[in-house]
Amino acid sequence: MEHRNLGRSGLRISEIVFGNLLYPHDSTPDESVLSCLRAALDCGITTFDTADIYGMGRSEQLLGRALAGEPRDGVVICTKVFFPTGQGPNGSGLSRKHVREALDASLRRLDTDYVDLYTAHRYDPHTPLEETMTAFADLVRTGKVLYMGVSEWTAEQIRQAAGLAAELKIQLVYHMPQYSALWRTPETEIVPACESLGISQVPYFTLAQGVLTGKYAPGAPPPADSRAAVGLVGGRAEFMRRMLTDEVLERVRLLEPLAKEAGLSMAQLALAWLLHRPNVAGTVVGASRAEQVRENAAASGVRLDADFVARVDEILEPVAVHSTAA
Repeated sequence: MEHRNLGRSGLRISEIVFGNLLYPHDSTPDESVLSCLRAALDCGITTFDTADIYGMGRSEQLLGRALAGEPRDGVVICTKVFFPTGQGPNGSGLSRKHVREALDASLRRLDTDYVDLYTAHRYDPHTPLEETMTAFADLVRTGKVLYMGVSEWTAEQIRQAAGLAAELKIQLVYHMPQYSALWRTPETEIVPACESLGISQVPYFTLAQGVLTGKYAPGAPPPADSRAAVGLVGGRAEFMRRMLTDEVLERVRLLEPLAKEAGLSMAQLALAWLLHRPNVAGTVVGASRAEQVRENAAASGVRLDADFVARVDEILEPVAVHSTAA
């Protein structure tokens, strides 16, 4: 497993980040989740991403169990705050009150004294940015948080936050966007802004909800155990509807000979492609089985030459999403 510096900091994260995503009513057995986490550790993955909203705290609890007994200095733990996890009008958002109380609850579930990375899961238009950034700075100074990041913020919001972080002398070093070979919207504004600020991308949904693994076939119903078959709602359902067209799936199928040529699985090709993008420090990948973890981890360190990457781009360009305006 190879590692990269996160933003303009000295912290190094694994190229493959294990994302312990559990939906609020996820019924995945504890032992299945723990086996994936153990497999990630066995593969040399050192960086683990979770959030207080994932499984309504269950993801953090299971991650804490999996990391118990591991040297704390050998792992990097990232969790997030924003979505409703508490009671009443102050049980969500990025107010000083919710940020502080949410972190303390996360630390209890994770069974740790601090988190390496704390992410503002979304931008909060109802809280002054100065309040949010000051709350994060206070947590950094207490030692409960080491570095700050944000997820799905606009380029302008990131610039404003980075300016306040500099004034407060804390490090805003990463942004977590949805980003894959099929979903390239961060490249237009986010990546250029972050490169200038010394902020890395740590993308999620890096396999386009499984579409880039090749498991969905044009003209065929989705596999019974796939995400597309379980009735996703909201933004995820809309994303899957957009991706599960014959045009997209036929283009993805054209990648199979390239993956074979490179000696990679389709998932490994998608992750290696993303790790070749400028400004990407690590790719967040989840799994439901230990063998998926091992497959994904093997994408670390893969070298693709520029001509090969250009061939991937040429195949997917007709269906790749560069803007959500349409």
